[in-house]
Amino acid sequence: MNVATGSSKKHFWQKKGQKELTVDDITIVDKAMLKRAVGAAALGNAMEWFDFGVYSYLAVTIGKVFFPGGSPAAQLIATFGAFAAAFLVRPIGGLFFGPLGDRIGRQKVLAITMIMMAIGTFCIGLIPGYNSIGIAAPLLLLLARLVQGFSTGGEYGGAATFIAEYSTDKRRGFMGSWLEFGTLGGYLLGAGLVTALTALLSADQLLSWGWRIPFFIAAPLGLFGLYIRLKLEETPAFQKHMEKQEALEHSKPRLTLWQMLRKYRAQMLKCIGLVLLFNVSNYMLTSYMPSYLTGVLGLSELSGLMLVLVVMFVMMPLTLFWGHWNDRLGRRPVIALGAVGLLVFSIPCLMLVATGNLVFVFIGLMIFGVLHSCFSGTMPSALPALFATDVRYSALAIGFNISVSLFGGTTPLMTAWLVDKFQNLLMPAYYLMGAGVIGLITVFFMRETARKPLHGSAPAVGSEAEAVKLVKKLKLRRQKEHRATQ
Repeated sequence: MNVATGSSKKHFWQKKGQKELTVDDITIVDKAMLKRAVGAAALGNAMEWFDFGVYSYLAVTIGKVFFPGGSPAAQLIATFGAFAAAFLVRPIGGLFFGPLGDRIGRQKVLAITMIMMAIGTFCIGLIPGYNSIGIAAPLLLLLARLVQGFSTGGEYGGAATFIAEYSTDKRRGFMGSWLEFGTLGGYLLGAGLVTALTALLSADQLLSWGWRIPFFIAAPLGLFGLYIRLKLEETPAFQKHMEKQEALEHSKPRLTLWQMLRKYRAQMLKCIGLVLLFNVSNYMLTSYMPSYLTGVLGLSELSGLMLVLVVMFVMMPLTLFWGHWNDRLGRRPVIALGAVGLLVFSIPCLMLVATGNLVFVFIGLMIFGVLHSCFSGTMPSALPALFATDVRYSALAIGFNISVSLFGGTTPLMTAWLVDKFQNLLMPAYYLMGAGVIGLITVFFMRETARKPLHGSAPAVGSEAEAVKLVKKLKLRRQKEHRATQ
């Protein structure tokens, strides 16, 4: 792989007084290495969402196992409370793993987060129920969720950064969308396994021991993911950044956390706004809806599970579809399309879902799935582009997890509480519409980054022929600009 050797300043080849771009200044991406990097990053995200799928689809059962004394509504709220608690430590995980990833490398940190997630998920399957050890059961569940939350704090930001820094400029959106393809794949695997267990086991068998099986599967999945990640090389952008850091070690100290937050405060706010939009719709559909269908609308568990499962399956190719088209249309138009869709369709969709008619429920959920795919296919490439190479992992991990903790992970808990408090089945729609408004405001202030180099990095292309073509194109542009100024 030919790694860029030019200045680390943004778009240095376009600035007056800088040397002209040469082929040696361009990163030529090794296609085989890119595929391996994308696969390894997506696998980690799949592991994270395997746990989310299992936990969400087993929320009613977990409530009975660990919180048996309450009403069904209270059990559901308590279960989602433990779910949300993990999100409270995600910013701490981001604060720890983000700077570590910018200091020792993306690949090493992603290996650490992978094994921690697997351990946390596996341990949930080992915890005895409340009837066996009393209050210690929900406390141990909370502890395992906190381990998961801490490790996850470094997962998404690192995985998105890893793919973005490995990808070519022209196809960064499409390659990034595979990260969310992994998300949906992991969720489908977890949810599908729970659905199969629900169909094959009796209610008593599922409650006594069957619910533990999906959590035990996390161990071999985690070991396989760890093996894949340890085989990867560091990203070209980070390798070149470290070379420059070593040369400037005595004259250019690293930014402190406070300095980074001040310097990138505008980008951080944009990151938080985009992640809010992305994750409210995400957790509403994937984590809250299965329990909403069964616990609130009274559908059978199997019917509720299957409906959301089919929607997730259809969303997988849609995510890749928008990943491809945001490279052509731009990140901003695709995200704005999804945000406008939430404003227009949230109430009609929830009204369809609230009928309880399986056909109408499916149509409402499917519309939500189509809208969410606008975000899932675009955010993995839009978010890393907000920050420069030297702080990308740190800033993205911190901004992403602050937003997820405050607005994303709390979505199931808040909507369950709002529905119970106001006895209004349309509360989830109002919640989604609020996220759509914030998303549109954020998109308005975004800079378009499609088909452009990452901030602080040289151009990245797929072949030497593309590099030569790009050099000629930029040379002609400079000549035209020069003639125009004479």
